[in-house]
Amino acid sequence: QVQLVESGGGLVQPGGSLRLSCAASGRTFSSYGMGWFRQAPGKEREFVAIINWNGGRTEYVDSVKGRFTISRDNAKSTVYLQMNSLKAEDTAVYYCAMSRFLTSSTNSRAYDYWGQGTQVTVSS
Repeated sequence: QVQLVESGGGLVQPGGSLRLSCAASGRTFSSYGMGWFRQAPGKEREFVAIINWNGGRTEYVDSVKGRFTISRDNAKSTVYLQMNSLKAEDTAVYYCAMSRFLTSSTNSRAYDYWGQGTQVTVSS
């Protein structure tokens, strides 16, 4: 049984930083692309960042470019999202997801396993 467990969310002031982690089990982690998505209240889920199986390719939504960094440690079966210079509009529930393929996609339908989500709140 595949499990994705996110951690690292919380309340942070604007301009602050957080690092989200997503630990995977039940599948050969290094064989699949991973992604981070988020959903704010009243909005649709959107992709935030994706990374392919070996970390050689990443992609970000325009609103987080230069502020967020996705990375993975295949030895630890964990994907990370480093979030710097956080803004109020980054407030959302953040989900990690495992792709069906070696590569990743910005389309959520390419992912067949999802974590439970972790709340990120940016507020003063």
